[in-house]
Amino acid sequence: MKKRILITGSNGLLGQKLVDLLTKQPAVELIATARGANRLPASEGYTFQSMDITNREEVLAVVGQTKPDVIIHTAAMTNVDQCESEKTACWAQNVSAVEYLIEACRIHDVFLEHVSTDFIFDGSAGPYDEEAEANPISFYGWSKYAAEKAVIHSGIQWAIARTVLVYGIAHDMSRTNIILWVKKSLEDGKTIKVVTDQWRTPTLAEDLALGCWLIADQKAEGIFNISGKDFLTPYEMAIKTADYFQLDKSLITQADSTTFTQPARRPPRTGFILDKPRRVLGYEPRSFEEGIAVLAGQIA
Repeated sequence: MKKRILITGSNGLLGQKLVDLLTKQPAVELIATARGANRLPASEGYTFQSMDITNREEVLAVVGQTKPDVIIHTAAMTNVDQCESEKTACWAQNVSAVEYLIEACRIHDVFLEHVSTDFIFDGSAGPYDEEAEANPISFYGWSKYAAEKAVIHSGIQWAIARTVLVYGIAHDMSRTNIILWVKKSLEDGKTIKVVTDQWRTPTLAEDLALGCWLIADQKAEGIFNISGKDFLTPYEMAIKTADYFQLDKSLITQADSTTFTQPARRPPRTGFILDKPRRVLGYEPRSFEEGIAVLAGQIA
């Protein structure tokens, strides 16, 4: 019997990678959902349904009609500064939407996999394992933490896939990322300032999609860290990018976070320990250099 999987946010970066991956799995029947029209270039191998996750009636209707075995919830408001200035919209998308999905999953006995973030931590003690104590320092972080709490206390079957600094290439190329930004800036001969006092485990979108699929396929319950494995500063990421594309590293200058004024605070030191997903799921992400090579192949 095929496993029916419904994805929210299928137009987004992770959503697109999940559609690419899951349409290749013969044992999966895929339902892709997003707000508005389907923006994916290919329409074979899955069905698309428009669904606004902030509309409770719509969520209940679509889940009731499609009756999935698993929902992978990727849709969210992820612009950290925008969440700080548009708190009502942030809460609607990141918390209320999750409560509607939980309600639908409870009615129809669906396994809910919720995608979360390293921004639930204050960044004082990274890298973190799954048991670490959350302490958000931004409204975005609080919204994602509140959603996690709702999922954990829902009484349904659930998993949480936490991730860090996702990078990749979307079909419409509307989203940039550190690799594309560094590459373009250096090719244009621009000097760039990159911070040395933040640490992350940057995650290739394809690896995150794979981790989400491993959880969904096994219906593995609990919290899983699904990120990259290299613990790097943005400055180190920029240097590695310049090295890969053989660009002028002397244009990259070191800076610290105080150089930039941003409405929302960023946790200085996050990143994840991956012992649990390796042991339980068999998850093994690519290195950052391998991630750059994947992107390079997609923009060639």
